[in-house]
Amino acid sequence: MATFVNRAALGVALALCVTGGRIVGGQGDVQQRVTPGEVKWPAGSSVLVGTSGASGIQTVVLKGDPTKPGLYALLLRVGPNTRIEAHAHPDDRVATVVSGTWYFGYGRDFDEKGLKALPPGSFYTEPPGRHHFAMTRGEGVVIQISGSGPSGTTYADPKNDPARKP
Repeated sequence: MATFVNRAALGVALALCVTGGRIVGGQGDVQQRVTPGEVKWPAGSSVLVGTSGASGIQTVVLKGDPTKPGLYALLLRVGPNTRIEAHAHPDDRVATVVSGTWYFGYGRDFDEKGLKALPPGSFYTEPPGRHHFAMTRGEGVVIQISGSGPSGTTYADPKNDPARKP
């Protein structure tokens, strides 16, 4: 059963993918079919609107454009031992863990005791304006996030914002 759920979640997440590392996802009624091996992950970290901006995260836009109004879908690959501080997004988002175990919690402060382990096939929400935080441990994860743009990211504590210039 778990293998079926993992493959089904990955299939759903990747069914829309065209290319990676830039905003080029399908619009409207464009049909797309892509296998996991066809995903073009960027060579390094990719900071796009709607992501946490934390280093070590690779992002592929599956559909739409998170900077514009309308549906978008992102595929994120987060490396092992990555910590993402509390932040929020202005749009309503839903997510599915495709692979790995994602540790996710809600609140204005990162609190490891507040994390819930989400194995592959798990679903979670990122309500608009609701602060959340996450981390990986010894393994990386792949997550598919969908929302209705325009998106953005605001850290609960601006000093934790990776985009902030010193």
